[in-house]
Formats: sequence, structure tokens, C-alpha cells
Amino acid sequence: MSEPISIDIWSDIACPWCYIGKRNLEKGLEAVAGDDDAPQVNITFHSFELSPDTPVDFDGDEIDFLSGHKGMPRDQVEQMLSHVTGVAENAGLQYRFDLLQHTNTVKAHELLHFAKEQGRQHEMEERLMSAYFTEGKHVGRIDDLVALADEVGLDADAAREALVSERYLPAVRQDQAQARAYGIQGVPFFVVDGQYGISGAQPPEAFENVLRDLWSQRGASEDGVEPETAEV
Repeated sequence: MSEPISIDIWSDIACPWCYIGKRNLEKGLEAVAGDDDAPQVNITFHSFELSPDTPVDFDGDEIDFLSGHKGMPRDQVEQMLSHVTGVAENAGLQYRFDLLQHTNTVKAHELLHFAKEQGRQHEMEERLMSAYFTEGKHVGRIDDLVALADEVGLDADAAREALVSERYLPAVRQDQAQARAYGIQGVPFFVVDGQYGISGAQPPEAFENVLRDLWSQRGASEDGVEPETAEV
């Protein structure tokens, strides 16, 4: 049995392209799952804060934030959000920027590390992104995060203790340091098998091609055939 392909994903739960990239990766995985020799994959999410200086309770909507943060006119921001909403819809996601509550995400990242230790990181990542982009829920306050943790089957008291104590903050900072070491400046960023980098919300077909290419290389290597270099 070949070793599973590792996919390490640097993302921020408040990044619209990260949720789209996550969906496209999942579609790529679904496509290769039907192969006779389907690639085996291990996925780990890592922390990246797009706007670490954002207050927990931002006074304004997403247009206010982006126009102030990026210095863009409001009408240009509205056009940008409309475009992103359309791309998200093609990925099967219904973004609601009119409901979105912009916030600081460091506590959400701490919660993801807690969830990872409990074997629920993937469920927690999905719940946070859905809550933020499609339901207009607040994902920066401890009480709100604990409620979301409870929804995915995590112990609410343990989740609260983890967030209050900041026990997982060093793990968040370690992820961010690794991102800097890799030279990652934007997310989503996918590191495949620790050596191939895929930047941005690529279409499902891109992930299909990479996974099939690398998995076939594993088979060739085990058969004693010199593998070709994967193109990513």
C-alpha cells in the first residue's frame, strides 16, 4: 500500500477564495475516488491570518472593511464582491456578503487546532466557513465559537477552556511561521507532499491531475520504475 499523498492547506476561514478552493479540492477528490487505483490523501489545514489587525467587533459591513483596508471605492468593492459571489455559486456555495460579520479570526484558528487534536478539524473548518460566508454568524467571539464547536460534536467546556487559555495560540503562530518560511503571501495555498505548491482556488481538474500524477508516480516507484517529475 502506497503512502497517502499529503495536502497541507494554508487558509483563513475569512478568505472567500479559501472556501471556494476547499470546495474545488473536494470535487477533485470526488472525481479521483472512482479510479480503479484511487489516490489516498491526508489533508491538514494550517493557520493564516489575512487581516490580523482587525478588531473582533468590526463596526461596518464587508464593503466598509474592504474599502478602508484596500483603499478601494465602494462601487469597485461591490463589483468585486459580486464577482466572487458568482464564482462561489459555481462552486456550489451561496455567499451572503450582506449578512457577513467581519471579525478577527485568531480565535477561530485556535479552535481549529483544538479540533484537530480531537479528530474534528475538517468538520470544524467547514462549519466555520459556512457560518461566516453563508449564514452571517459571528466567528470571532468565544461564546459563538464554542456554540459552533458543540455543533460538530466537540465538548463545549473543553473548547471554551482551550480558547480562554490560548493554549493553541503557539500552534497558530507556528503555522504562520511555516507559511513565511515557504514564502506564502496569499491563500489558499496548497503544499502537496511537502514539495509541490499550488496557489489560489484552482479548478477541480487541476487537483485531479496533480493527484493522479503523484499517485501514479508512487506506483511506478514501488514497481522499480524511475518516476517522472510531476508538473503542478
